[in-house]
Amino acid sequence: MKTVLIIDDEEKLRALLARILKSEGFDVLEAGDCKSGLKSVEINDIDVVLCDVKLPDGSGVDMVSKIKQKKSQVEVILLTAYGNIADGVQAMKNGAFDYIVKGDDNDKIIPLLHRAIEKVQLQKRVKELEKRVEDKFSFQSVIGKSKAIQQAIELAQRVAPNDTNVLLTGETGTGKEVFAQGIHQASQRAGKTFVALNCGAFGKDILESELFGYKQGAFTGANKDKKGLIEEANNGTLFLDEIGEMPLELQAKLLRVLETNEFIKLGDTKTSKSNFRLIAATNRDLKIESEEKRFRSDLYFRLNVFQIQLPPLRERVKDIEALLQFFVTQFSAKMNKKMLIYSDEFLKKLETYKWVGNIRELRNVIERAVILSDDQLDIESLPFEIQQSEPAAKNGQLSAFSMESIEKLHIQKVLNYAKGNKAETARLLEIGIATLYRKLEEYNIH
Repeated sequence: MKTVLIIDDEEKLRALLARILKSEGFDVLEAGDCKSGLKSVEINDIDVVLCDVKLPDGSGVDMVSKIKQKKSQVEVILLTAYGNIADGVQAMKNGAFDYIVKGDDNDKIIPLLHRAIEKVQLQKRVKELEKRVEDKFSFQSVIGKSKAIQQAIELAQRVAPNDTNVLLTGETGTGKEVFAQGIHQASQRAGKTFVALNCGAFGKDILESELFGYKQGAFTGANKDKKGLIEEANNGTLFLDEIGEMPLELQAKLLRVLETNEFIKLGDTKTSKSNFRLIAATNRDLKIESEEKRFRSDLYFRLNVFQIQLPPLRERVKDIEALLQFFVTQFSAKMNKKMLIYSDEFLKKLETYKWVGNIRELRNVIERAVILSDDQLDIESLPFEIQQSEPAAKNGQLSAFSMESIEKLHIQKVLNYAKGNKAETARLLEIGIATLYRKLEEYNIH
């Protein structure tokens, strides 16, 4: 039932109008002045307000903006005994849905209410969809409580409100686009366009046209003008995944855009402008790539204003069970299956596997297991290579010949040399402090 509040100091007229609206299926509340009307708006879930213009303690025209300040989604229809053009104009400026004259426009009230209710319902649906999008792409959607992932989330939350360029680094499948979406949603550009492009998915010519757009006739097949993603991202966020794959020639053009906010479409002679925030991601070490002339050092420094290293899944083993539960729930619902349980052996196999493809690989493995299982996820539903894989560590001890063992011993040695100073240890090892803390946690070094 939709709720209508009537604000009118004429008690008999208010009661009559209330009876009419109730007979039409509306839930009706009443108030006799501005003060009690505003109080009712505050404490009740009201859809539409029918408000008289002349009230004992104020003007209905002024009430429109006051109601909108309290609850912007509430629609207000003003009623007046005498039509006044100036009042009508001001009421509409203040956000009124409509302005009608008592007596002359009585037959308009019910149709007007229905139209106002439709607008309110539409606004509520839009807000619900926006909330779903926000929930889906916010940091709340990042699954995991391990120290490694929480440190990455904290860094992302700190940089999100600023307009700083962000470089997300980490192995393939660690969730870089999820973090990019989260940064966008937590920024001042939330609600604006978020545009994503994988730079490794296209050749040089196609990538250039996708980024910069083109004019009709710029090349064979360019039958009409096309906006590039740089232009599409104006006032929003541009996410360039695998930016380390971008050809050097395009890197120079991208650098100019970042420095001037100007670009030239293919086949055009004049410059265009775009105000966007750049979030880039790569699984390469761009510092090494730039030193070896495979990536422009000036672009690297421009991108690397704020770097966030996303941990691989093997460094956040504690999160695997939470990810497992999420994916099982997701795929069970998608395949119309009852919620599947999993055996201890199944979970243990997941926790001791190396996960080269990280979360993306885990997701695919769980989807396959749900397809193959009816009641319980067992080891037999895992791919053969996972079934036959050896644990990454046996009895909590590293093999003396493994790379992990060598790394652990080296970190311990440098930490001792630095007399326990972690910042100095990270500097000597030439790694980030967040990476060092992850390694200390992984190898249980104190």
